[in-house]
Amino acid sequence: MAIANGQKWIDKEVSFSEAAMDIDLSLSADTVRMLAQKARAVAETSADTFEDGHEGDVEFDADTLEEAHGHDGLAEEESDNLSDEELRELLEDLNVDEAAELVAITWIGRGDFEAEDFSQAVQEAKDRAVGSTASYLLGMPMLADHLEAGLDSLSL
Repeated sequence: MAIANGQKWIDKEVSFSEAAMDIDLSLSADTVRMLAQKARAVAETSADTFEDGHEGDVEFDADTLEEAHGHDGLAEEESDNLSDEELRELLEDLNVDEAAELVAITWIGRGDFEAEDFSQAVQEAKDRAVGSTASYLLGMPMLADHLEAGLDSLSL
């Protein structure tokens, strides 16, 4: 891009990837990717439990119901919840700066902000923070996709 400076024209090429290199995150990009993977795992286990529109259907075998007292289904459900609980705990352990950056990355990935507005998105995330960041982020059905898209937009 040529910029006029008095009588001289200065060629100045600045790619967005160079500008993105100036972003200094409190969280590493690898940590954000790990959180995205955990969010994807939680979303997939939630989706698997409601296949074919039979959510809430329970089948009992009347012959074995009286004789058996097994809780295999509960154990499996509990392990699925551990993923959700683990992700929630990780998100709740973030400090103010880390949480604001993660929300900003999510907003950029969702298209609410442009990558070059990262610092503005971080400040707005701090200004808007009133409740649990974990609850806010876990309420997004496409959290993993938004995090990955945000990292891609920021070239991280």
